Amino acid sequence: MSTKNVNNIKAVFQLATVQDQLIGSAWYADARQAALIISEAYDVPATTVIGVIAALSPRNRWERNLIDAENLIEAYVRDPASAHHVKVCTFGKNKAKALLLLADQAPTLDSVLATLSGPKLREFASCIYGLEDVCIDGHAYCIWNAGRTSLADVPSIGVRLRREIKTDYIKAAKKLNVSPAVCQAITWNAWRRIHGVSA
Repeated sequence: MSTKNVNNIKAVFQLATVQDQLIGSAWYADARQAALIISEAYDVPATTVIGVIAALSPRNRWERNLIDAENLIEAYVRDPASAHHVKVCTFGKNKAKALLLLADQAPTLDSVLATLSGPKLREFASCIYGLEDVCIDGHAYCIWNAGRTSLADVPSIGVRLRREIKTDYIKAAKKLNVSPAVCQAITWNAWRRIHGVSA
């Protein structure tokens, strides 16, 4: 099964346009740069900003994700109580995590990842931070499984399945001579373009 799934990832990678490859290759570095700009603008630790971005990411378009993160951070810096009224385009529990991160006076990467708690959120934050990881979301699952499904219909990705998918992304990345995070980002961009998916 593993060889088939590795080939599924490689097949989507081969369908990537030059633009998909350029965007995907720089995706996490660009996300980290965006976090640093927000960090500088509002005097909030970059680790916190990365955590807030990750917390607000589920079912949220990337462009909107950054707007939501900046709006929430700006409100919190101005008046922490007012931040609870900021509208974000994700789930309430994720906004609550973002607010917990902003309330942490001495954030470390470990404390940020502990607050995020969910594996996909932790992986996303880790990749933006620059750690060697792979972010496994619904699109990554569909690429790996070679089957398009709505994100709402993606099965729960438990510990064992997540480990299997990550291993296959790492194998595919090695064969394609890119890092696992870049492999995931390029295939993610190609998959969304091919299927006309915005989030």
